[in-house]
Amino acid sequence: MDTAPPAVALTGVTQTESDRAAQAALQARGPIPAHVACIMDGNGRWAKAQGKRRVTGHREGVVSVRDVTEAAAQIGVGYLTLYTFSTENWGRPAAEVSALMELLVRTVRKEAEKLHENGIRLHAIGDLGRLPDRGQRELREACELTAANERMTLTLALSYGARWEIARAARQIAEEAAAGRLDPAAVTEETVEAHLATRGLPDPDLLVRTAGEFRVSNFLLWQIAYAELYVTERPWPAFRRDALYDAVRSYQDRDRRFGGVREG
Repeated sequence: MDTAPPAVALTGVTQTESDRAAQAALQARGPIPAHVACIMDGNGRWAKAQGKRRVTGHREGVVSVRDVTEAAAQIGVGYLTLYTFSTENWGRPAAEVSALMELLVRTVRKEAEKLHENGIRLHAIGDLGRLPDRGQRELREACELTAANERMTLTLALSYGARWEIARAARQIAEEAAAGRLDPAAVTEETVEAHLATRGLPDPDLLVRTAGEFRVSNFLLWQIAYAELYVTERPWPAFRRDALYDAVRSYQDRDRRFGGVREG
């Protein structure tokens, strides 16, 4: 997975009448997914196609995050989760990882107030202790600033991997059982969910993957059990609000049965 932009900004650009009309039509067309999750892929490939350095793709990807976040909040998405930096991404060249961590620090510091002003709660999941100290501090302060906001929850999956998450949950459950605080026979799906990094968040309704790849790349493996999948050829730096609307329209056209059979 090409590493995606590690933060978000809101555009601050006056919304056009045509965009308002597009959003109204989308809302009237069918249900808006409560939770959209995105695997933001293709930054490096987009940059290469432009004859530019990979870091340019990451910076341009930030613009997509801004636009998609703003549009998602406007159409009524309650939760937006972005696969920002995976556990596997730590294996990238040191210079690229360093540039991404610096981009994380700068962008979170810059955008926290805008998120707060727009009523968006910032949340982060993953093995956050692996982030640089400055990144952890900026992220913690931004999350604390926006903690009471209710318009939309924006979750950044940073240093995140679903196998890491599930293994951690299993370890915590085993420790509680060994300490006598939990009966192993009483472990249920709800028990596991309560130990996941996403506890308190609803499962994604729609999972978007950019850059044409048909894989989930160790992202929210437990949570996407019944998510609708949407794959687009657009790389993340080219994925803007119009592409989000296309994904939502595709979601609205699905028949969601959750394993059951619809009668009639």
